[in-house]
Amino acid sequence: MNEDEVLSEFRASSALLEGHFLLSSGRHSAHYLQCARVLMNPDRAARLAMALAANLPRELKQQIEKVVSPAMGGIIFGHEMGRALGKDAVFLERPNGTFELRRGFSVEPGEKVLMVEDVVTTGLSSREAIAAIEAAGGEVIAMASLVDRSGGSVEFPVPFYPLVTISFPTYADDEVPAELAAVPVTKPGSRARP
Repeated sequence: MNEDEVLSEFRASSALLEGHFLLSSGRHSAHYLQCARVLMNPDRAARLAMALAANLPRELKQQIEKVVSPAMGGIIFGHEMGRALGKDAVFLERPNGTFELRRGFSVEPGEKVLMVEDVVTTGLSSREAIAAIEAAGGEVIAMASLVDRSGGSVEFPVPFYPLVTISFPTYADDEVPAELAAVPVTKPGSRARP
């Protein structure tokens, strides 16, 4: 799938939103990709995951032993990636502010993990998730996401495979343009913010 096809899936599910959004990263944007809406249709979610799985290098796919994703946003897409790859899919949670495996989920020492996100903006949550997987004994060999909204600027300690890279501008609190600041802010993400 190319960028237009992926954005078409977002538009078809009313998941490409416009307004003033405070992202989980703490940055502001005039656009928000509501992955929960695009993934609410199981056929669409499976189609997107199959497209991403098809883009992963064959040798990488052969090494993956488990898929791990962060809650909340990554759960559905991580599950669909597990299905597409024929691997178990588990998720991390933040019950006390830091990621951990719960619900009886675990990774075996040295188990090769594909970490899966829905959307990456700054990469902070992804790096925290990778650290949590490694602290639990897993070996993160790559990361994948439905959308890289950093425009390709984010870096990780492992290879990163987004289905699509999008460059919607984001702004720090002190950089928000006046026309965007005039629009009431919405906090659509799953991470609690002060």
